[in-house]
Amino acid sequence: MSADLTLAFTLTVFIATYAVVAIGKLPGYRIDRAGAALLGGSVLVGAGVLTPEEAYRAVDIDTIVLLLGMMIVVANLRVSGFFRVVNAAVARHVRRPVTLLFAIAATSGVLSAFLVNDTICLVMTPLVTELALRMKRNPVPYLLAIAMCSNIGSVATITGNPQNMIIGSLSHIPYGAFAGNLAPVAVFGLVAAVALIIATHRSEFLAGAALPQVRFPTHYHRPLMLKTLAVLLVMIALFFLGQPVAKVTIVGGSLLLLTRRVSPSKIYREIDWPLLVMFTGLFIVVAALEKVAIGPDTVAAVGRLRLDNVAVLSVATAILSNAVSNVPAVLVLKPFVAPLADPQHAWLVVAMASTLAGNLTLVGSVANLIVAERAKAHGAALGFWAYLRVGAPLTVLTILAGIVWLSL
Repeated sequence: MSADLTLAFTLTVFIATYAVVAIGKLPGYRIDRAGAALLGGSVLVGAGVLTPEEAYRAVDIDTIVLLLGMMIVVANLRVSGFFRVVNAAVARHVRRPVTLLFAIAATSGVLSAFLVNDTICLVMTPLVTELALRMKRNPVPYLLAIAMCSNIGSVATITGNPQNMIIGSLSHIPYGAFAGNLAPVAVFGLVAAVALIIATHRSEFLAGAALPQVRFPTHYHRPLMLKTLAVLLVMIALFFLGQPVAKVTIVGGSLLLLTRRVSPSKIYREIDWPLLVMFTGLFIVVAALEKVAIGPDTVAAVGRLRLDNVAVLSVATAILSNAVSNVPAVLVLKPFVAPLADPQHAWLVVAMASTLAGNLTLVGSVANLIVAERAKAHGAALGFWAYLRVGAPLTVLTILAGIVWLSL
């Protein structure tokens, strides 16, 4: 193919792939995000835009390994009954709706800071929905707390969400430095989220009603839970001591598979394999776009937009994240962040804005959609407008706070 034809073909595949990733499906077909990313990458290699060797090099193995390792750890926590124990403890100790909200927000935020936020939403939504319905409370504000606080909490560390994992691999920012810069933004965001949820659901929280006592059966596998928590604590300590995050995570996850009591097949069923496939395909699609369309002139032209300014980069990232989702946005921004005067600081800005932008609408992040879909399956509804009236002001407020903090 000629250079012009190659460029047109690559742009077409890129736009089509990202459209399906953003929407979640292709109308009239059953292909999903993972399938679209894999198809896009394969077509580009098949057409000769990238050689197989270039495609292999484009895949960031550290990110894939890190994500896989964290999925194994979370799967062990889930199979062991850890999340049921947490839910039962909350039900046993809270007495007021506002206390329940604080407990859910704190649990979602803290767990998402060290584990992948999507998985926290996956396991917590049915538990919290059942808890709210059995207590005869409106489940909506508590579902909002799961979605929004898991997004906000995940901004604090490299292991909080998939886009941060990619950023950690690309930027080589130490785990402790990343957390030191963004944990204060997460803390502010959690407080702001709780305040806005209370302000928009005053009848739920300001009536002074007491919660009925509800008890949940806490069937759990004690040895597996203790072993998994011990491995997780060691992993977190090693993260902060500067050990390579991907290496620590996959070793920790692999050690958890060494057991006499739990079949590994139970753990494998909990792993989101399509997400790993989607990441692999997106790495290849973006690499092809970089090769044929993003040359020095393009980088220089985008550079004139002042992306080294925290506010400009934050707004651009937030807009792009809501247009194509946060993980693809981070990959698209990669060639434009690398040439900046302080790329590590710029990556912190991208991590902050791409994550917090996910709270804007119900479709702003995969975590939000997981909460809505899981809640619906368990008898509760979280609508677009109910989400927007909290999510829109929260997104603006938290990104502004992030801009101020990272500008200091």
